Amino acid sequence: MQKLEVFGANKLKGQINISGSKNASLPILAATLLTDKKVFLNNLPKVKDIETMINLLQSLGSKTKFEKKKLIIDNSNQEKKFASYSLVKTMRAGILVLGPLLAKFGSAKVSLPGGCAIGTRPVDLHLKALSKLGVKYKIIQGYVHATAPKGLIGSKIRFSKISVGATENLIIAASLAKGNTILSNCAIEPEIKDLVNFLNKAGCNLKWVAKRSIKIIGVKKINEITYPIMFDRIEAGTYLVAAAATEGNLKIKNVVPSIIQTEIDTLKKIGAKIDTKKDQIHIIGNKKIKSMNIKTAPYPGFPTDLQAQIMVLLCKGNKRSLIQEDIFENRFMHVAELNRMGAQISTHGNKAIIEGNVNFASAELMATDLRASVSLILAALTAKGKSVINRIYHLDRGYENIEKKLKKVGAKIKRIN
Repeated sequence: MQKLEVFGANKLKGQINISGSKNASLPILAATLLTDKKVFLNNLPKVKDIETMINLLQSLGSKTKFEKKKLIIDNSNQEKKFASYSLVKTMRAGILVLGPLLAKFGSAKVSLPGGCAIGTRPVDLHLKALSKLGVKYKIIQGYVHATAPKGLIGSKIRFSKISVGATENLIIAASLAKGNTILSNCAIEPEIKDLVNFLNKAGCNLKWVAKRSIKIIGVKKINEITYPIMFDRIEAGTYLVAAAATEGNLKIKNVVPSIIQTEIDTLKKIGAKIDTKKDQIHIIGNKKIKSMNIKTAPYPGFPTDLQAQIMVLLCKGNKRSLIQEDIFENRFMHVAELNRMGAQISTHGNKAIIEGNVNFASAELMATDLRASVSLILAALTAKGKSVINRIYHLDRGYENIEKKLKKVGAKIKRIN
């Protein structure tokens, strides 16, 4: 089992190029199942979740190959409709193949998904919404058996709560449904906008008609397309926090600053100095970090995927801070490990109270999920001495070349077997 050794107390300095977005790539990869034509995707990140999704597409009959940094997907002979547990168990995005398979074939058998153990992520929102497009389904031994006897038929659907995955699945499915679909109370994360952009460029007909409502006019087929995936805003946010926590001086490149304005504003309030240009952010960390109260919320609110990272920074704040986690109910698993490093954090339901003025001490640590694992790296980067982080396979699901990128800006970090 691989681990990371981190020798802390270095200020990060230099430039980091941000990779393509994992969370934008996954639904776009699923959406490629809609077409028999070739799809060319640029800027895919080299992370485990993407590898798993490509394996899932291959198991369904897609032919894929990388040429330089471009993935070519050929679905001309794609005719399988079964997504097995062995491929879907490690990531929740596996359920996203359900919508396109139903749209294309009128039936599918897809395993219930896995992923990080950060709370219940029920697929009932996906299934209830799909049933309004004419889908009938049963869950048998952990598999969704779904059919659309008359094909998918457009409908008006309002999600009972905002869900990124359900919004993505329905957008993809409704793109080939007969007639018109209006989805309301949608998630509007930038990754969803990227999916919509991809589908429109491929010949679909989707239009936002209100802030959280989208109208989809079904089409019969979609075209060959070349598409560049957007930047990874969570990776960008993670390195911004790393600079703030280590009193660093970093240029974060290949980004669209306006997309992460909430995160930039939050870091400015905490004390970091930040300048933005068209495709880069320059951040200088401040020795004095201000405390703050933060609530996670659907976009454009503060992202749940940056909650663990910002908590590390708030441990160094001048007073007590509070984080309220309003997206996932089991997302404080990093707290126990941060407390082992000297943090003073107590949790009460969905709230974490963080005492400030902490100097982290190095320790041996255990990663519990993707974002928790990166928060431990951030804490270790500020601690004197050597920390060891175990179970880093979580990290490899969502961060491309993290040690290489950190080493390049002055971190002492290495992977050991």
